[in-house]
Amino acid sequence: MSDNDGFRSMDRQECLRLMAEVLVGRVVYTRQALPAVLPVNFALAADASVLLRTSAGSDLVRAVDGVVVAFEADAFDAQSRSGWSVVVTGRATVVTDPVEHERLLRTGPRSWMPIEEDVFVRIEATMVTGRELTDCASPIERPRVTG
Repeated sequence: MSDNDGFRSMDRQECLRLMAEVLVGRVVYTRQALPAVLPVNFALAADASVLLRTSAGSDLVRAVDGVVVAFEADAFDAQSRSGWSVVVTGRATVVTDPVEHERLLRTGPRSWMPIEEDVFVRIEATMVTGRELTDCASPIERPRVTG
């Protein structure tokens, strides 16, 4: 389905398939009443929720536990001017079940940052939307900054 020239909406299954191919995304949340975006590595769970691994004392855990957040992942090719973007929106919760926590320590995402006291955050895939940039015929020019 085409939204407008050059963009195509993707269904949930296609969005999740593409997300599974990338390692880094961005969690979008509110920090001190302001929008915040944090790049993180992640994994998709079998139920399509997004899993993040962080430190127990991180600002992220305090800011997102129990609230609705967005998570965005994408891939773009500047040469062909093509790519895709997927957004997952849902409630984020800290995994507190000891059995699930132990399982995720073995099978869950590995953080690229040093972690003290591993905590996993699960973002429910309540809403999954995505768009593919399919045909951008005109070149993208960067604005010239003069000083």
